[in-house]
Amino acid sequence: MHGRRTAMWVWPLMIFLLLACNKKEAGLPPERTPDASGQTVVVTAEEPSSVTVSRRPITLGFSQLGSESDWRNANSESVKEAAAEAGIELLFENAEQSQEKQFEAIRSFVEKKVDVIAIAPVIETGWEPILREVKQAGIPVIMVDREMKISDQSLYVTFIGSDFYEEGRKAGKFLRDYMRDEPGPIRIAELKGTEGSSPTIERAKGFRDIIREREDFEIILSEHANFTVEGGRQVMEQFLRERGGEIRVLFAHNDDMALGAVEAIKEYGLRPGKDIIIISVDGSRRALEKLAAGEFNFVVECNPLIGPQIMQAVQEIMEGRSLPKRIVSSETVFTQATAAQELPNRRY
Repeated sequence: MHGRRTAMWVWPLMIFLLLACNKKEAGLPPERTPDASGQTVVVTAEEPSSVTVSRRPITLGFSQLGSESDWRNANSESVKEAAAEAGIELLFENAEQSQEKQFEAIRSFVEKKVDVIAIAPVIETGWEPILREVKQAGIPVIMVDREMKISDQSLYVTFIGSDFYEEGRKAGKFLRDYMRDEPGPIRIAELKGTEGSSPTIERAKGFRDIIREREDFEIILSEHANFTVEGGRQVMEQFLRERGGEIRVLFAHNDDMALGAVEAIKEYGLRPGKDIIIISVDGSRRALEKLAAGEFNFVVECNPLIGPQIMQAVQEIMEGRSLPKRIVSSETVFTQATAAQELPNRRY
């Protein structure tokens, strides 16, 4: 009886070991399992006590909206540098202000089966169909810098960027305080950014919500100049031809447009920063130089260096962690008194 019991368990064991050896000798692929970070872990059992682990880098597809300004170029460099430092493989596509090109880039990211897609949208609207395609593919989405107007909040994980409405309010508060002793009417010209973009919409709203506190503040001219130096110069030339003697304040939605406007104001024979008060948004080196020289009066910072925040969010998504729907950049404001001190710290 004892010999028969021994045979009952010895034979199954011998068969199991024989099958295991045959699998190894047949060259079957090693088992692939995800680790805690979501990266692919390859486990190869060459010896019972030996395990070899290799990790595939996280792949991020980034759709940048353009290269229209110093701010945008600094933003792109921040993303590229942060991805390299984090060991994240970056597929970077520049749409040059075309939403259609962004759609093409996003579909290419889906085809390449990237782990995460980040999008800096050209405009707010028209995104839900493409985002549904991405969701169906099981790829998480991060909104960067500019927001999208979408009804289904499940189509993206988080938004990382500035509070554009608050930037407009900061500009309005400076003007309200700076002009508190100057009698009205105070007539204002406004250089807006790309039509339909979230910074254009929100900065305009925030600014108006503050200046309406004084009935003698009046926006007499407002036009899109597409966030570019050339656009700012051309539109400001038009403003000056139409009502040059009336404009007391210029609110430019970014530094590049304000820089172009300064050229036009000088050519017209007025002094920027004195005859026309200039308020801008971004905080680029060139703007702070104008601020220190007295040709700008106030600059609201909009921080482009959000690459590290984006890469941290990507890693946390891959680790299965929850993120808030909105992550706001840390930002400040600059006056003529503080500009010179800040200039050595500017990276863009």
